[in-house]
Amino acid sequence: MIQQLLPRHIAAVDTHHDRHELTLFPEEEAHIREAVPKRRHEYTTARWCARRALAQLGLPAAPITPGHRGAPQWHPSVTGSITHCAGYRAAAVAHRSRTRAIGIDAEPHQPLPEGVLESIALPAECAWVRRHARTHPGTHWDRLLFSIKETVYKTWYPLTAQPLEFEDALITPHPESRTFTAQIFPHRPTPYPTTLTGHYTTENDIILTTLTIPNEDN
Repeated sequence: MIQQLLPRHIAAVDTHHDRHELTLFPEEEAHIREAVPKRRHEYTTARWCARRALAQLGLPAAPITPGHRGAPQWHPSVTGSITHCAGYRAAAVAHRSRTRAIGIDAEPHQPLPEGVLESIALPAECAWVRRHARTHPGTHWDRLLFSIKETVYKTWYPLTAQPLEFEDALITPHPESRTFTAQIFPHRPTPYPTTLTGHYTTENDIILTTLTIPNEDN
């Protein structure tokens, strides 16, 4: 499901079922020692996906622990992203020599709780969501917008160390191509592009969004 949304050189693995056979590294185990079973299952299965994706790049398994603001900590030569929601886990990784940053996010294809849209969306985004909810009711556009914003954050923060609030990116989905444009309003000057294009799909009751920033020096 996820590989169709990413360039070929990015290794990605996903699953709709939890994998219980993975033995965590001690550093990983320390983060979920007291976690409830649901949290342990999603954490472990997401790392199972990440191990398999790293193997596709010819890289050995290594601890993947949460760093500042929860971003996964990868080997310096690698960039990647992890996501999980009910019924779905995924990881995507790439060599930094080819890709500067990756963001992926999965959400249940369900409407956001009442009042959440207004707290995460700019006025123009709210208007777009409400208009498309009337004309294209088969997609939960509010949840899609939320997922895209999560993906943008997952891409931007590890690359720049600049956190983004929901209002710091204007999202424009393009339903005809199942892509989106993100216009980022950074808090300080950045050498990185601030207009980004990503992809999305809605399959098997899951919304999945992806975004990559290529390494232009390659």
